[in-house]
Amino acid sequence: MKFTIGFRNVKHDDLDFLVKLRKKSMNKHLLAAGIKMSNEQHIERVKEAFYESHIILCDRKPIGVVKFGVITQKVTEKSLHIRQFQILPEYQGKGIGSKVLNVVKKKALQLCLPITLNVLLKNPARGLYLRHGFQVEGKNKFEYQLRCPLEVIAA
Repeated sequence: MKFTIGFRNVKHDDLDFLVKLRKKSMNKHLLAAGIKMSNEQHIERVKEAFYESHIILCDRKPIGVVKFGVITQKVTEKSLHIRQFQILPEYQGKGIGSKVLNVVKKKALQLCLPITLNVLLKNPARGLYLRHGFQVEGKNKFEYQLRCPLEVIAA
């Protein structure tokens, strides 16, 4: 299947799409983790660092979101942190996630920063991240903390 992937900056008008996307792509994984979220909680999560969001387009149609920004973890350690990365279920498993991660890796390389993210324990997206060189740095009751070192990104 051939398709064109693109990105655009988020707009205020995207809020409804992003809430529907979050519920459609995340509810199953959240429930498997024992996390039940209200509509208001989903909206709050979407609004967090809202303008760091980039709408993922497939043939110019919105199909997902990737939200990332530079964070400081310890006093001196910074990373490009993926806060949210969601693709509509009907577009998953088609290589789109890999294409998006490659774009984020290019940005991390420009900034000379590793990439970090958190993924729910039972979310199969963890396999995508591991295939892209992410390593498990930690784990809590709900999620893994993953990191892709700069050396792996540059390789």
